[in-house]
Amino acid sequence: MPIKQKDKNCLQNILDSINKISSYTQFFQNADELYSDNKSFDAVLMNFVIIGEMVAKLSDEFKQNNSDVDWSNIKGFRNIIAHQYFGIDAEEVWGIILNELPILKKELEKVI
Repeated sequence: MPIKQKDKNCLQNILDSINKISSYTQFFQNADELYSDNKSFDAVLMNFVIIGEMVAKLSDEFKQNNSDVDWSNIKGFRNIIAHQYFGIDAEEVWGIILNELPILKKELEKVI
């Protein structure tokens, strides 16, 4: 089934943010190093917010047709960042960067 242009644009924005996060974190060895670099940590969190915003703009039809991705969890993480900014756990962010983003990137690349 062809993807609507709006969904495709959102997916491309998500991929761009994933690539930025990867770029911003590539030289850090652990969560503490990332967290201690305020600019990089803030930039990473901003891109997670963008990812969540783009997920919210995806059509319900697209999300239903690609239900193997946990869209609600992605949007939920955006909400945590936006509303509990000073309570963000750097270890959790680091784990998502290492374990979840590569999987999400592969899934989106398959769809696009």
